Amino acid sequence: MIRLSNLRLPLRHDDDALPAALHERLGVAANDVLGWQVARRGHDARGRGRIALVYSVDVALRDEAAVMARLGADKDVRPTPDTAYRAPVLAPSGGARQRPVVIGAGPCGLFAALILAQAGFRPILLERGKVVRERTKDTWGLWRRGVLVPESNVQYGEGGAGTFSDGKLYSRIKDPRHLNRKVLEEFVAAGAPPEILTEAHPHIGTFRLVTMVESMRASIEALGGEYRFSTRVDGLHVEADARGERRVRGLHLHDGSYLEAEHVVLAVGHSARDTFGMLVEAGVHAEAKPFSLGVRIEHPQSWIDRARFGDDAGHPALGAAEYHISHHCSNGRTVYSFCMCPGGTVVAATSEEGRVATNGMSQYSRNERNANSGLVVAIDPARDYPGDPLAGIALQRHWEERAFVAGGRDYRAPAQRVGDFLEGRASTALGSVMPSYRPGVTPTDLAACLPDFAVAAMREALPVFGRQIRGYDHPDAVMTGVETRTSSPVRFTRGADFQSLNTAGLYPAGEGAGYAGGILSAAVDGIKVAEAVAVRLAAQPG
Repeated sequence: MIRLSNLRLPLRHDDDALPAALHERLGVAANDVLGWQVARRGHDARGRGRIALVYSVDVALRDEAAVMARLGADKDVRPTPDTAYRAPVLAPSGGARQRPVVIGAGPCGLFAALILAQAGFRPILLERGKVVRERTKDTWGLWRRGVLVPESNVQYGEGGAGTFSDGKLYSRIKDPRHLNRKVLEEFVAAGAPPEILTEAHPHIGTFRLVTMVESMRASIEALGGEYRFSTRVDGLHVEADARGERRVRGLHLHDGSYLEAEHVVLAVGHSARDTFGMLVEAGVHAEAKPFSLGVRIEHPQSWIDRARFGDDAGHPALGAAEYHISHHCSNGRTVYSFCMCPGGTVVAATSEEGRVATNGMSQYSRNERNANSGLVVAIDPARDYPGDPLAGIALQRHWEERAFVAGGRDYRAPAQRVGDFLEGRASTALGSVMPSYRPGVTPTDLAACLPDFAVAAMREALPVFGRQIRGYDHPDAVMTGVETRTSSPVRFTRGADFQSLNTAGLYPAGEGAGYAGGILSAAVDGIKVAEAVAVRLAAQPG
């Protein structure tokens, strides 16, 4: 087949416009086309009143060679890529000498376990939190009643932090093997809408993610994998091998038991702070990593739709509008939008008592009243938290504790009108934009919950963003603090073989280890690490 890319049509085109356009673009008659299917669909809204739908289409032709010879210099006409996933190795017929262990059941750990199970290696998956439906009840307990369960919340439990998010399934990672396609196909097999295979910016939403995670668990178990929930790893057993190199030999679990393990995938997510401390204490090589902090900002979704789509706002082919904005400030800082959630809600995302952290979430429909996004400032170790691989965690905790106090010490979050924030005065009441955060907000001055440089940078950036997106700096827009869990503040460094630089058999993976950002990139990293583990296991004598 031939893939024809960048085929542009008006937003309001007839059903027969797409086949007619591909016939014209390829210079072929209708009877020369044996079949076609949309590979990707997106939209280009950069010109108000001129929104275009942009297609990539796979076309089967009677004489594909002739068309390629005639159009081969056209970068938009190429052979359809082979996106089929091929495992690099399968388990030997006698089985591996020892089962691999995956720590963490978020997107990275889930796909690492799935790939190992599909290859015949029967992984053991350890998850400190609960199964996804029990975890969901505990999470709603915080949102509705202000009751935090430290081991079962937005951060911990089956599905990982991505379960309570917008469920975005796109990234900017380079993917020559089309591993992202493997992720999307597994999600569809687990119950995701098939549209995620063709939409340029696919997403799933929380409710669908819950049932998909359950389906994937059933697949892993059917292939011989084993889940152990409410099982936290509290210690790493490391010994020197015959050559004097450090090598993992087992795991000490929270209940006092011991699990022998020589191939361990570390997929613990970006908020496993106690686990990070344990690993550093055990001597695993780590370094501080940049992350960002700030707030969640909310506007009515209708404002964003109108600003982005003009008179086309509300068209079903467009859905709820998104945005991605950034500004380089005069103080050397960069302010940018993070994890934008169209038609969603701001959620309580803390995992530790006495601290407040926020995140954004939306359902597949994206039909809640408000849009929300992280409004965050980039920070880095050398400038902001030098000298210790765990210093970024201490910084996160400091501002989360300040937010807890400012919110009222009961998991309400501090909030402020944008107009008050720009004028440097505390909010005493909210305006026309109602915050969605639960268990509730306390109007206050967010300057008490953020570093001075972040406050100055956001005050400079907001009017700039208001000129880019009408209404963004509206006085009644709401800022809710604090957003600190944008990514892991630690990287557990690994080599080309995906093993820890100084601890053989330990495979740092995904967002928590500092090698991914978001559901799709974490899942892809889990696949790569699982493949590396499988290759080493297959090479071992039985």
